[in-house]
Amino acid sequence: MDRLLALCGLLCVAALTPGPNNLLVLRAAGSVGVRGAMPTILGIVLGGLSLLAVMMLGAGTVFASHPPLRQWIGVCGSLYLVLLGASLCVGGIRPLKAGTASPEPSLSTGTLGLIGFQFLNPKSWVMVLTALAALPVNAWRDYLPLAGLFVLIPTSCLLLWAALGAWLARWLVRPTVRRRTDIVMGALLVACAGLLLIEF
Repeated sequence: MDRLLALCGLLCVAALTPGPNNLLVLRAAGSVGVRGAMPTILGIVLGGLSLLAVMMLGAGTVFASHPPLRQWIGVCGSLYLVLLGASLCVGGIRPLKAGTASPEPSLSTGTLGLIGFQFLNPKSWVMVLTALAALPVNAWRDYLPLAGLFVLIPTSCLLLWAALGAWLARWLVRPTVRRRTDIVMGALLVACAGLLLIEF
């Protein structure tokens, strides 16, 4: 029971602290509201569950016996975050032609893209590996409570980030504010990539 409570605390801290998933949800909700951010949240949560299932199917053993493989995934994921951040920064810096709206940088390919993104997101790997270390899973029946936690806690935390994004939307309708916000969020994504790379 103590391990389960510790794991809940760990998942809450990991899901609430700023990271690429939170920033994507914040930006989506700032653009299209909480309801419009639901596909983003769904993709992130399903991606986390998929990653957890893959680790249960034996990938965890492979990573334990081949540490460089985990490092390479961390590097690839961090480079992808840098690409996302750079696209936001470029979109915010690029001069607008008169009468045109601020361009919307493409941060993902929808729900399926975000499911796949969790396999490149170093923070997702850290969450899953830490959860499996804290609460060993020996059979599929052990997976269900862990899967429940991976749905309930991240969904609740991402909804909070979506509410924050929707609240910020009143200011983000101004093109100048939107562009500056994109630059800041892009820089934060690049910073997240750097910090997550250090963890690997």
